[in-house]
Amino acid sequence: MMVTRLKDETRIETTTKPVLRPVPGGAHIAVRNLSHTYRKADGRVLDALDFEIQPGAVVALLGRSGCGKSSLLHMLAGLTHPTEGEVIINGNVVRGPSPKWVMMFQAPSLFPWMSVAKNAALGLKFNRRTGEIAKRIPEILDLVDLGPFADRNAQELSGGQQQRVALARSLAPSPEMLLLDEPFSALDAFTRRSLQQDVRRIAKDLGLTLVIVTHDVSEAVIMADRVLVLDANPGRIADDTTISLENDERNASAERFQSEQARLMQIYTDVAHGDAAAPLS
Repeated sequence: MMVTRLKDETRIETTTKPVLRPVPGGAHIAVRNLSHTYRKADGRVLDALDFEIQPGAVVALLGRSGCGKSSLLHMLAGLTHPTEGEVIINGNVVRGPSPKWVMMFQAPSLFPWMSVAKNAALGLKFNRRTGEIAKRIPEILDLVDLGPFADRNAQELSGGQQQRVALARSLAPSPEMLLLDEPFSALDAFTRRSLQQDVRRIAKDLGLTLVIVTHDVSEAVIMADRVLVLDANPGRIADDTTISLENDERNASAERFQSEQARLMQIYTDVAHGDAAAPLS
């Protein structure tokens, strides 16, 4: 094992990675005629959304602040209920949160006085699966490059490392879907790129369905197979586009990455300026 010091975080480079059993197919998501209003005086936040996400896909919800993308993500997680329509995961209407789909927020929300391993084990503990902790947590910490830090207090870690602990905590219960609400936005550019690439790789390796909220075009191109571009006032799907890149092309120096980034930026700009085609339905 080789430990390399990087800006803001320590990367653990190993010749082998732990092999964890992939989730069978990940989660299938169907959003049907979904609309939402917080207060009638403010009008609709989301209007008539209708789309599907196939198992194992990586999808970005891209849009300006206020377009309702975080509200939509919360509805996929069962944390908020839509005013109209429904979210269906694997054939079942979402009525509330589930350990089968987990969410990472902008702040890692760790207990600073607890060790990395104990923070990572909280999901299993809350789901009364403590018997799995001894075997599962070392595997997961190795997967997110934190194995040597298992006994460190969370408050001793850098921002990037803390988000890796939050990722480990999310992955420990073996979910079918991982939802990301801009969890890398507060990190420096180098650490952010490292986590974007690692989270995509882990999701693909485990067969997870991954949905990420972002307003960063570059992040969407690095991480997603497909991008839903949301218009605002109310939030609607203005464009649905595929990112056709191989994993080794998902870096800023690759020519095809730059081409896809320019293409998506044009779509995003057209939507922001109201030049996009009629919303998809």
